[in-house]
Amino acid sequence: MTISQVAAAIAESPTLALNEEARRLREKGEPVINMGIGEPKNKAPIAAILTSAAKLTAGDIKYTPVDGIPSLKKAIIRYTEENYGRIPAPENVIVSAGAKQSLFNILFTLLNPQDEVILLAPYWVSYPEMIKMVRAVPVIVTPEDGGFHPRMQEIEAAVSPYTRAIIVNSPNNPSGVVYSEAFIADIVDFCERRGIYLIMDDIYHKLVYDGACAVPAYRYTRKDIDSSMVIVVNGVSKLYGMTGFRIGWTVASRKLVAVMNNVQAQTTSCTALILQAAAEGALTGLQNVVESLRMTFDNNRRVIMQELRAFNGVRVIEPQGAFYVLPDFSAYSKDSVALARMLLQKALVVTVPGKEFGMEGHLRLSYAGSVKDIQTAVERMKWALDPTSPNEIYIGDRKMVRDWL
Repeated sequence: MTISQVAAAIAESPTLALNEEARRLREKGEPVINMGIGEPKNKAPIAAILTSAAKLTAGDIKYTPVDGIPSLKKAIIRYTEENYGRIPAPENVIVSAGAKQSLFNILFTLLNPQDEVILLAPYWVSYPEMIKMVRAVPVIVTPEDGGFHPRMQEIEAAVSPYTRAIIVNSPNNPSGVVYSEAFIADIVDFCERRGIYLIMDDIYHKLVYDGACAVPAYRYTRKDIDSSMVIVVNGVSKLYGMTGFRIGWTVASRKLVAVMNNVQAQTTSCTALILQAAAEGALTGLQNVVESLRMTFDNNRRVIMQELRAFNGVRVIEPQGAFYVLPDFSAYSKDSVALARMLLQKALVVTVPGKEFGMEGHLRLSYAGSVKDIQTAVERMKWALDPTSPNEIYIGDRKMVRDWL
C-alpha cells in the first residue's frame, strides 16, 4: 500500500493516543485517572438539549446551508456583538464541525505551499500538523525567558517574506496563560500594518481567573471586519462543556468566508442540524452555565496548584485561564514522552507530554475533572517520581510498592 507523503508525515495526536491506551486499561478494570483530556465533566446545558430534541422530535433532519442555519448565525452575531463589540454580517460568519475544522478551513483557504505560519510556544498540538497538511511551514517562536508569554520582538524577528499568518490562543492551551492587553494591542497593530493574518483562537476566552481578561483583538483595530486582518474562531465545546456536539465558527471577511464556504461544501457539506440547534440553544439560553463552569475550574485550579507546589522538584507557573497547567518536570526527566508513558504504566495517570506543545520537559495536566481525581492523581505522580514520598500507595484496592527509585 502506498500513501501520500503529506498523510504519512502527519503525527498521531498524543492526546488521543494516550486516551486510547487509558481506555484499554480502564476496560481491564484498572483505576485510571485521565488528567490529559481537555473536556469539562458537566452535562450539556438544558437549553441545548431541548432545542436539539425539538428537531429530533419533528423528524425533519435534512441538509442545512453550508455556512450554518440562519437562526444559529443570528445567535453568533449577537454573541459577537456582546463579547467583541462588533456586529458581523451573516456573510462574515461560517459554522463548522468544531473550532478545529474552523481552523483547518482557514489554513486551507489562506495558505500556499511553503507559506509560513508563526506559532507561539507553548502551542496547541494540532496547529503544526494542520499547517503541514496544507503544505505550509510552521515557524515556532519560543520565549527566551523560559516563560509562557510571547514577546513582540521575538515574533518580529521570526517574520519573513513568506509569513502569511500568526495564530494566537489566549487563554492558552496548554499553559493557561492569558496574554496581556498590551501584547494583544501590539500584535494586532503589527499584523494590520504588515498585512499578516492574525488568527485568534478564542475557544477559552471566558474561562479566566483572578481578574484576568482575555481582551478581544477587535478592540485594537479601527478597521471593519471586511478589511481587517483579524480572524476570530470560537465555539461551544469548552465554555458550555459541549465537546461532543462539534460546533465551532469563524468570523472573518466576506471574501474569506465565501472561499471557506466552498472548501466546506466540498468536504463536510454542512454541520448536522441537530448539533447546530443545540449550539443555538446554548448561546440563546441562560448563561449561568458558563459562570458555573468557570467557578468550578477556578476552585480546581487552586487545588491543583496547592498539590503541585508541594511536589519536590516541580516548577509551575500559575494558570490564569482555560483549565490546564503546564508544570516543568525536567528535574525528573527531560523526555516528556517517556515520562508520560511511565506515569500511565506505573501510576495509572494520563498526562500529555510537553514536547507536543513545544515545551519539552513539561507535562500538561487538565484540571477539568473532580477535586478528588486531581488530588489522587498528583499523589500517585509524587509516589511514582519523588523518592522522598512514601514508598507504598494504594491504587484502587491494590497496595503498590515503588521499587524503581
